[in-house]
Amino acid sequence: MDFEALYSANFAQLDATVGDWTSMLTKLKQMETDARDGLRGKALKANWSGYNATVSRSFVGKTAAEFADAHTQATSVRNILRDTRDELKTQQRLLKEAVERGRGRDLTVRVSGGGFVVSARPDTKSTTADRDVTALRDELQGILDKATEIDDSAAKVLKALVDLTDYGFSGARYKDRDAAAAAMREAERLAGLAGKDPGDLTVEEFDALNAGLKKYSGDELFAEHFAEKLGAGGTLRFWEGINVAAVNGEVGRARVDQFDDLQKHLSLTLATATQADTLEMTRWRGEMVDLGSQPVPKGHGQMGFQVMSNLMRWGNFEDGFLKEYGSALMRMEKKLIGNGPREATAWSQTGFTPLLNRTGTDSGSDPVVGFMRALSNSPGAATEFFNGSFVTKDEDHEFTRDTDNNGKKGKIPLSNFQYLFEERHWPNDIDAKGEKSIAGRNYLAMALEAATTGHPAGQMPTPDTPPHTAEQARIMESLVKSIGEDPDRLKKHGYMSDSIGQITSEYLPDINRATTTTPQSDGVMRLYPIAGEPASKLGHADVTRLLVTLGQNPDGYAAIEVGQKAYMANLLDYHMNPDLPAEQKYHAGIQLAVQEIAKSSGEVSGILAIGRQEAVLGEAQQKDQDFTNSVNERKSIASGLLGLGIGAGTSFIATPIAGAVAGGAASTVGGVIIEQVFQNAEGDHAKRQGHNVAGIWETSRDQSGVLSSSAAEHAAEAHKAPYAPQAAEWGRTGSERGFDRSHVSVDEMAKDLLSGK
Repeated sequence: MDFEALYSANFAQLDATVGDWTSMLTKLKQMETDARDGLRGKALKANWSGYNATVSRSFVGKTAAEFADAHTQATSVRNILRDTRDELKTQQRLLKEAVERGRGRDLTVRVSGGGFVVSARPDTKSTTADRDVTALRDELQGILDKATEIDDSAAKVLKALVDLTDYGFSGARYKDRDAAAAAMREAERLAGLAGKDPGDLTVEEFDALNAGLKKYSGDELFAEHFAEKLGAGGTLRFWEGINVAAVNGEVGRARVDQFDDLQKHLSLTLATATQADTLEMTRWRGEMVDLGSQPVPKGHGQMGFQVMSNLMRWGNFEDGFLKEYGSALMRMEKKLIGNGPREATAWSQTGFTPLLNRTGTDSGSDPVVGFMRALSNSPGAATEFFNGSFVTKDEDHEFTRDTDNNGKKGKIPLSNFQYLFEERHWPNDIDAKGEKSIAGRNYLAMALEAATTGHPAGQMPTPDTPPHTAEQARIMESLVKSIGEDPDRLKKHGYMSDSIGQITSEYLPDINRATTTTPQSDGVMRLYPIAGEPASKLGHADVTRLLVTLGQNPDGYAAIEVGQKAYMANLLDYHMNPDLPAEQKYHAGIQLAVQEIAKSSGEVSGILAIGRQEAVLGEAQQKDQDFTNSVNERKSIASGLLGLGIGAGTSFIATPIAGAVAGGAASTVGGVIIEQVFQNAEGDHAKRQGHNVAGIWETSRDQSGVLSSSAAEHAAEAHKAPYAPQAAEWGRTGSERGFDRSHVSVDEMAKDLLSGK
C-alpha cells in the first residue's frame, strides 16, 4: 500500500458502505423471518397438488432457506468490511503518530513516488541520525506492510466468499476478517502437509493435519481452498500413501488408531469443498472423476475410485459430482465384469493391498461400498443414480431373464438399482473382527432409503421434507416388486431390514392403498390421500411378501408396526375433522371410512405378526424379546411423527390437505395410541415368558383391535363427534376383519415364505 494512500485516506466511503451493509442486515433479517414464518409456513399449509406438490412446494422451501443464507453471507461481508475498516484506521493512526514522533526528533518524512523517504536535519550527528532514520523507516514500512496485508487479505477473502456460489448465497459465517483470512492460511498450510511425500510426514505433522481438518471441515472457505491447493491427484496420493505401512511406518505405528478420525475429517472437508462453485473446484471435480479409472500415481496398484470412495463416507457431496462419479464408476464396473453377471475381481481385497477404509466395517477395496455410503447422505443424487441405466437391452451383455414365462431367456435392460440389488456379485470382504463384511449391501439399503424418502438415511421426515417425487416412487415400486419376486434378496441379508423397513413406513399410504379391498378409485384416493407422486404400481401380492419378510426381522417389524399405528391415528383424526371439505371426504361416509382404515391397518399388522411368529417359531429361532426391544427403541421416533399429518408421500408429513383442516387433535390421539403400543409390546412379551409363543398372531389380533377401537373413539371425542361409542366398535371390527384377511393374503400370496409351507 502506498504511503500517501494510507496517510491521507478518507474512510467516509468505507464507513458508508459498512453502514449500508448493516442496514441491509436488518432488512434481510426481516425477510428471513417473513420467508421462514410466512412464505414457508403458508407453503406447508397450502393446497398443493400434482406437479406443484413436489416441485413448487420444494422450490418455496429452498427459496425460504436462501433468505437465511443471504443474511448469513451479508453478515460475513459486513463483518469483514467493518473489521478491515477498523484495522486500516488503526494503521493510519499508527502511521501518523510515528510521523509526528519523527518530527519531534527532527526527522522528516516525505512522499517519493509510491513510497516515502525519511531524512534528518543536516546538523544532526551522523551516527544518531542514521540510527533514528533507520528506526523510523522500519517502523513506517512495518505499518504499511501490515496495512497492505489487511487490504490484500480482505480482498482475497471477500472474493473467495462471493465465488463460493454461482447462484444463491453461501452459508459461510465469519465474525471478522482475521477469522476468514486465518481459515484460508490454514488451508494452505495443511494442504502443504498433505501434499508432502507420505513417507516424509512426521507424527507432529499428522497431528496438525488431523486437528486442523477436524476444526475446519465445515468451513466453506477453508474446504474449497484446501481441496484446490492439494488437488485431486494429491488427495488420492496422500490417502493411498499414508495407508501403506512400508511408506511411513513411523506415523503408522504411532497414530494408526487415529487414521479413522483423519479419514472422517478429510471426507467431511472434501464434501464441503465440492459444494463450492468456483472454477477451481469445477476443475477438481472433473479431474477426480477422470482419475477414478486410473492407477494412483506412485501408488500400489490401487485405482482412483478405490481410494476416493473411502473419502466419501461422511458429508453431503455435491449432487452433480456424485452423478458424474457414479456414472464413471459404473462404466468401469461394466468393463471389469465384462457386461456379465460375475464378480469384479479387481475390487477384491488381497494381502498386498493397503487398508483404505479405517472404520472397521470393510477393507475399502470395493469402491461401490463407499459410494453407496456417500449416496445415503445425498438423497437427490441417490434418486437419480438408482433410476439411471446400467445396461440397455441393445448393449452387448449377458444379463438374461425369462420375462414372458415361456421358458426362454432373453436380454433385458437393467437400471443401476436392478444391477446392484438383484444381480451384482458383491466381492467377499472381512471387517475388523475378521468376520464377513456386510457393509456393501447395508450401505446399499441406506442409499435406497435416501433415494426413496428424500432425506438422508438414518434421519426422520420433518415438516420440510417434500412429498415423494415420481422418481422416488418409481424406485419404491421397483424395490417392492424385486423383493416380492425373490424375498431372499432381503431375507438372506436381514441387516438391510432397518432401512427397508423405514422406507416402507414412509410409504404407508401407498401400502394401504395396495392392500385395501376397496376398488382403486377416487374413493381410495380420498381414503388414503397422497399429496406427492403415489407409488401406484404396488401389487397386493408383492406388498404381502415384503411385509412377511420384514416382519421376520425385529428392526423391520418395529419400523412398520409403530409407523402404521401412528399413521392410523393421524388418518382417523383427519377423516373425523368436521372442517374437512366435502370434496375431500370419503364418499361412503365416516363409518365405512373408519372400518376400512382399521381393516387395512389390521391387515398390515396381521401380516407383520405372521412374519414375527415365523421368525420366533421357524428356522430362524429369533428371540421374541428382540422384537419387543426394537419396538420400544422407536418410542422417541414415533413421538416425533404424531400430529404431522398424513399422506404427503412420506406418511406423516402434513399434506396441504391435512394442514388446511388441522384440528390439533392428532398429537393427542396419536400420543394415546402410541403409548398403548409400547405398553402392550412389553406386557405382551412378559405374558408369554415361559409359555408357548405360538399365540403371537392371536395376541396381536386382540391388541390391534383394542388400539383401533381406542384410536377411533379418541379421534371422535377430540372432534366432539356424537358417534364416539359407535366409532370404537367400527374400529375394533374393522381391525379384526383386517387381521383375518391377513391370513388369507399370506396363504394366497406368501405361504412359501413360511417354514411350514
